Amino acid sequence: MTKVLAIDVGGTKIVYSVINENGEFLKEIKRTSTPKNIEELQNLFKKIIKEYENEIDIVSFATAGAVNISNTSVESSTPNMPEGYNKLNFSQLSNKQVYVENDANAAAWAEYKIGAAKGEQNTITITIGTGVGGGFITDGRLLRGKSGRGGEVGSMKINSKGRICTCKRKDCYESYASGTGLKNTAYETALNDETFKYSIFKNKTPNEITTYDIIAGIKENDEYSLKVFDIWKKDLIIGLINIANIFDPESIIISGGMGEFIDTEEIQNAINKEIVVSDVKVKLAGAGNYSGMIGAALLACEKFSTY
Repeated sequence: MTKVLAIDVGGTKIVYSVINENGEFLKEIKRTSTPKNIEELQNLFKKIIKEYENEIDIVSFATAGAVNISNTSVESSTPNMPEGYNKLNFSQLSNKQVYVENDANAAAWAEYKIGAAKGEQNTITITIGTGVGGGFITDGRLLRGKSGRGGEVGSMKINSKGRICTCKRKDCYESYASGTGLKNTAYETALNDETFKYSIFKNKTPNEITTYDIIAGIKENDEYSLKVFDIWKKDLIIGLINIANIFDPESIIISGGMGEFIDTEEIQNAINKEIVVSDVKVKLAGAGNYSGMIGAALLACEKFSTY
C-alpha cells in the first residue's frame, strides 16, 4: 500500500491527512490556519511532514496558484497567499518524494478517478467559490499546457464592461461567475435597477449587499435577489458554453461552495441549446469536500509509479 501525506493549502486554512493509492483516508483529517508569513508557513509544512514522514511514501500538495510543469513549485501565487510563496522549494521540505499540483487540477483528477466523472475520458471540473478554477481531463489525461498553467478558466474574458477582477485585470470570467461575481452583480443591479428600491435590502447601500444576502433573498422570493441571481446564472452559462464548444467534453462537473445553489439540469439544458458540439452532462461534484487532497495524492502516486 502506498501512503501519501496530502496537504491542501488555501489562503485561510491548511487541511491534511494520509491517503492511499485508492483515494481512501487512512488518518484523521486535520486543519490549521494558514500563516501570513512565508517563514512561518515553511516551518508549518516541515512540522506537518515531520509528524508523518516515517510512515509515508510521498508528500503531495494541492495548492492555490499556478504550478510549474515539473510539479515542484508554485510559479505565481494568488493574492491571499504569503509573499514569497512562489519561491518556496517544496522538494526541500521532505526526504520523501514531493509532488505539487494546482488545487483545481487536483479536484478535477479526483472527480475523474473516483467522483462524478468516473469512467469518462473527457471531462471538465469547474470550481465555483470565492473565485473560479478549472481542471480539464482530455482523453484521460490532465491538461496542463506547455508551462503547467493550462486550465486557468477564471481568467477567460467573457465581457467588455470593464469589471475589475481580483487579479486586477478586467472582465475575467471569475469576476462574473464566482461568489465574488454574484456580489459584483448585486452591486451593479442595485445601482441601475428599480427592483432594489423595493427589495428586502432597500435599507442597505449597494456596496453592503453580500453574496449571502442574495441567497437569503432568493429564499424569500425577493424580486431584486432573483434578478441578480438570474443575471449571474447567465454569465456562468456563457462561460460554460464557450468551454464546452472548445473542449467537447462528456461532462462538466460543478464543484465549490456555489454549487449547492445551482440547478444542474437547468444549466445543462441552457448549455445544450447553444453549443455546436454534442450534448454535455452537467453534474455536481462527487468526490467530496477534500477532492483537492485526494486528486493530488492520486496524481503523486501515478507520477512516482508506486503502485
